[in-house]
Amino acid sequence: MNEDLKPLLEENLRLARDTNRMLRAMRRDAWFSFFGKILLWAAVIVVPFYFYAIYLAPLMESVSSLIPGSGTQGGGGGLFGLPTSPSELQKLIEQYKVE
Repeated sequence: MNEDLKPLLEENLRLARDTNRMLRAMRRDAWFSFFGKILLWAAVIVVPFYFYAIYLAPLMESVSSLIPGSGTQGGGGGLFGLPTSPSELQKLIEQYKVE
């Protein structure tokens, strides 16, 4: 083997190994980043629903029981005591109809 080529081949081998090491590290970091983004977006989507179910739903239920005509005691079961079925809506229209 030519003695002039030996240092060049060793340098080339060293550079190839270093490049391979860097590419593996980049690929590993890309996978960690991908799974990290999945976990982040799952948390962003799931956490509000969790806090709603734990804190806000009972609060809204207790507030809606204070509104007359709502809740389980009285009339309409919709938002703010508004009727939800067509028959309830018809009763409300008949109640306020001017004769």
